[in-house]
Amino acid sequence: MFRKSGFIFILVIVVLSIGFFFLVDDDDKSYHNDNSSQSEISKNEPSQEDYSEMISDMSLNEKIGQMVIAGISGTKINQSTKTLINQYKVGGIIFYGDNLESPQQVVQLLNQIKSENKQNRLPLLLSVDEEGGRVSRLPGNLLDLPTNKEIGKINNPEFSYEIGTLLGEELKEFGFNLDFAPVLDVNSNPNNPIIGDRSFGNNADLVSKLGIQTMKGIQSQNIIPVIKHFPGHGDTSVDSHLNLPKVNKSLEDLKKLEIIPFKNAIDNGAEVVMVAHILLPKIDATFPSSMSDEIITNILRKQLDFNGVVITDDMTMKAITNHYDIGQAAIESVKAGSDIILVAHDYNQILSTMDALKAAVKNGEISEERINASVDRIIQLKMNYEIINEKVEGINIKVLNQSIKNVLSGIE
Repeated sequence: MFRKSGFIFILVIVVLSIGFFFLVDDDDKSYHNDNSSQSEISKNEPSQEDYSEMISDMSLNEKIGQMVIAGISGTKINQSTKTLINQYKVGGIIFYGDNLESPQQVVQLLNQIKSENKQNRLPLLLSVDEEGGRVSRLPGNLLDLPTNKEIGKINNPEFSYEIGTLLGEELKEFGFNLDFAPVLDVNSNPNNPIIGDRSFGNNADLVSKLGIQTMKGIQSQNIIPVIKHFPGHGDTSVDSHLNLPKVNKSLEDLKKLEIIPFKNAIDNGAEVVMVAHILLPKIDATFPSSMSDEIITNILRKQLDFNGVVITDDMTMKAITNHYDIGQAAIESVKAGSDIILVAHDYNQILSTMDALKAAVKNGEISEERINASVDRIIQLKMNYEIINEKVEGINIKVLNQSIKNVLSGIE
């Protein structure tokens, strides 16, 4: 069905081209200070009927696949990766440093994966954590970008926009289409073991101002930004990679600090939100935020009016696996309102997650209408960004480094 609907992509491309032509700032500033988003530009994108028709033509296996971003092993495409693409119809792949050893190898790997996915009706989300600073996965002697903490000290929205643009350029040149950035956590706890210099600072307004511009810079390169880690990881004292953090704050407390940057980013066009693995017992004493209906549906969707895609943090983190079976955790997360389950490691855990979700639909624990709602949002995101998994022919590190030098020289 998707291949037969090539006219839909033509329509999207034409509308987006017109929209970008007329997109201008209201205030003569060189950084983006408007509230437009990629989806708002696409005013005349395919109708809900088009999406509904596509979804009705999909099998349950395809739908569940779209709701998972999976990690893979190795630096070359292998049988496990082929199985995830061909049999499980996975919707996206996340790459880490051990997958990425050189620019040429990365381009080749991504091109192989894109070719393998050609027979599927929907393109893949090809994702990476590229925040700048110490969280950087891309190889090839790229010049270092400053940490968000350093960007916060500079406190220049135009510079933040330029950094976001560089992040987007880097990912686009390698062939990725989604960046798990920017970090919108307010670093209110100096003893926080996981956020630290990944945050723009301890002031919510500063984090909002600079984070939004970084997000818009990434968007300017047609790369999907993901704001993280909702509802805020800045006041934790435990690393969620190692165990489940607990934050004893009420919703009123969060609204005074942690939630402010997320609310502002949503109002300024954020389309994907990553939800953290944090237990907030004053809000939900049973489930961590990534599995909490109160946090995802009531707070994020209803109170903050977020209608985009919700993705979990990696479900193989010990914050989850120390306390839950990963399949049941995925079920609870989808029931709570998540659209995409991120399973970044362990092939068997990925399969367990997908099999558990399929079984939950078949036994009635999750309705297929609930699955359809998530798949609808995922398809719209992919089509809004015109993702077609086009192959990259080559990459010029010298050109990228010159762009980085040009931006960094402006603040010296």
